[in-house]
Amino acid sequence: MKSSSRGAVDPFIVMDVMEEARTLEAAGRRIIHMEVGQPGTPAPAAARAALTDAMAAGSLGYTVALGLPELRAGIAQLYQRWYGVDLDPARVVVTSGSSAAFLLAFTALFDAGDRVGLGEPGYPSYRQILRALSLQPVGIPTREENRLQPVPADLEGVDMAGLIVASPGNPTGTMLDHAALKALISHCAARGISFVSDEIYHGLHYGERAVSALEITDEAYVINSFSKYFSMTGWRVGWMVVPPGHVRTIERLAQNMFICPPHASQIVALAALDCVDELEANRATYATNRRLMLDGLPLAGFTRIAPPDGAFYVYADVSALTEDSLGFAREILHEAGVAVTPGLDFDPVRGRQSLRFSYARATADIVEGLARLQAYMASRPGGIVQG
Repeated sequence: MKSSSRGAVDPFIVMDVMEEARTLEAAGRRIIHMEVGQPGTPAPAAARAALTDAMAAGSLGYTVALGLPELRAGIAQLYQRWYGVDLDPARVVVTSGSSAAFLLAFTALFDAGDRVGLGEPGYPSYRQILRALSLQPVGIPTREENRLQPVPADLEGVDMAGLIVASPGNPTGTMLDHAALKALISHCAARGISFVSDEIYHGLHYGERAVSALEITDEAYVINSFSKYFSMTGWRVGWMVVPPGHVRTIERLAQNMFICPPHASQIVALAALDCVDELEANRATYATNRRLMLDGLPLAGFTRIAPPDGAFYVYADVSALTEDSLGFAREILHEAGVAVTPGLDFDPVRGRQSLRFSYARATADIVEGLARLQAYMASRPGGIVQG
């Protein structure tokens, strides 16, 4: 049977690493997970209790395509609480995770063959979703002096219909301040380039908070999720905010592509919005883990790192150690029992010389993982390379 060329996307390497780690665990190995951006904590307790109550009260079924009205209103209130933005709930669209939001956004904004820019290193699934929709991803190499975030100068002369920007970024955790984000948005507006702001790691910051594109303009697609700050990866519920004139287009697409987001997950998400104390305690744990990583990774020879402003990743330049990050990550997994992500997931060229370390799990796991990395790198031929 013939296959579509649209299906010929690259693998999401971190998921392959997870599977290889799972195989080792099934064989009896204990693996420390620093590969995937998955919180080690469950959904907030009160949110899980809300679902138990809802299931006891009756059946769960289809909701309207744009999501439960009360959840859309709650998300709008979150923008007032976090950013001081007065947001009409009618512009909020609940989705089956941020992945569904990207499918909806890219389908609504772009025609087949359109070129869409994304900073590199960046989230790999942008590139693959675009390809699956017959769109052309355009990698924009970012620079260390800009903390691996795009700036308008990087966009000059690049022909594109859209630009995707993430702040805090994945894999770097670096953020754009208000002026830097506004400069990118203004550049795109002046050239008719659609702007998509990935804000999935908002709420996870360790100094100044992240800036939302909605503080600057209504003419952007803003995508977020309950996966990261709200600790709900497996529940598959996210959201997007779109300009008023785009709501009906998104609604028609959502009706046909997804019918609606999972009802159960929406109930949990609505209750999670009020679980501030538990969620802030999680963020405090990430802050502790971040300090441990910034102190411990250099002791293992990973010295070329940019301290992350947000999210829960450290991106390391390992060019002094390897030019094969895929093989190096596999070596670390099998020899040290620590799962890490090769940079090739995030940058198809420079990623051969970088690794991403996640510190989303429990602090005890971070401590053990760092000890394993330090011991293994000290025993590795050539020892620890100091930068």
